[in-house]
Amino acid sequence: MALKKLNQFNYFDAEGFFSKLKLITVGSTVWKEYGSNVVKGTKLEVVIASDKHRYNSNEGEVVNNMYEKLTVKLPKEMDVPMNVEVKLINPEASIYGEYRNQLSIVAEDVQVVSK
Repeated sequence: MALKKLNQFNYFDAEGFFSKLKLITVGSTVWKEYGSNVVKGTKLEVVIASDKHRYNSNEGEVVNNMYEKLTVKLPKEMDVPMNVEVKLINPEASIYGEYRNQLSIVAEDVQVVSK
């Protein structure tokens, strides 16, 4: 039996996840509605510069997400400087992908923490 829409019951603590990450901006593009040219806002590319989470792992295995690149969708057009630390304001994220190792991220805004 294959149940439908089970992913609606997944919960991802975006605030908790991003609270222990240092994010640095590396790029931005216009966020357009899929299949059209309707502008929805800005896609901000960030890299994880520091990851202070303690992940469950096998004995001796070192796990972190440093240097992984993330794309954050922001529902407004903005000009964020490159190579600055940012904090996501009211982020929401959902896990997707065959191996459940991808994040779709939308944030209300970003705050520049340091230049």
